[in-house]
Amino acid sequence: MNSSRGTLYRYPEEGKVAGVCAGIAHHFNLEPWLVRVLVVAGAILSGSFFIVGYVALWFILDKAPASANSAEKSIQLKSQIWQAGEPPRQAMRDLNEQFSRLEKRLRSLEGHVTSTEFQLNRQISRL
Repeated sequence: MNSSRGTLYRYPEEGKVAGVCAGIAHHFNLEPWLVRVLVVAGAILSGSFFIVGYVALWFILDKAPASANSAEKSIQLKSQIWQAGEPPRQAMRDLNEQFSRLEKRLRSLEGHVTSTEFQLNRQISRL
């Protein structure tokens, strides 16, 4: 998860209103849009509870320090595969290679488990 998991900050430069949702998203390693959708849905469904909570967090939470903000941006870009800048064709080739290697390993394992040598060793170990 996040290296600064213990401290919750606001990210006003990334936020739409005060950066509270962006701070929660950074803290729990989520996408900011998802937190915003949840907060808006909560405000619609529960009324003023989420609005009061948002305003309270706006005043309670400190702004993120500049060093933590820049470090998290670089880590976040490298941790999310779809934002790494790899072309889609190359990503598909890499995935196909990984699946091919996994399939070979699985076939090898299946061949070993279904072999007579494995069955014999299993019978001997049961004695």
